[in-house]
Amino acid sequence: MTHWKKLNFADVEDVSPDGVSIQWHFARKALGSPELGVSRFTYEPGARMPWGHRHNSQEEIYVVVSGGGRAKLEEEIIELEPWDVIRVGPSVARSMEAGPDGMEVICIGGHKAEGQDGILVEDFWP
Repeated sequence: MTHWKKLNFADVEDVSPDGVSIQWHFARKALGSPELGVSRFTYEPGARMPWGHRHNSQEEIYVVVSGGGRAKLEEEIIELEPWDVIRVGPSVARSMEAGPDGMEVICIGGHKAEGQDGILVEDFWP
């Protein structure tokens, strides 16, 4: 096994669910990383993740690389602009929505426990 790998997000399959105006590209498996996950989320203008989520053990960092919008972290809503970085602990429910220019976000996740670590939070936005 090599100790490095190059990958372009354009080559990572969009796995977004039907009816969501956000592209989801998860690269952890494609990169063969047992410790880190990296994902790219491309939000169309005004798109909102329709639910929230939290984790049992995985911490995440979100980096806004273009556009802007808002993040809802539990009950707090914060504004986001390019190059804002947010660290979110596992137990914090989170979700994002894009502003009028859309939003491009890179998410870096820590070690993922075996099985399903994510917990869906329905009806997260008011």
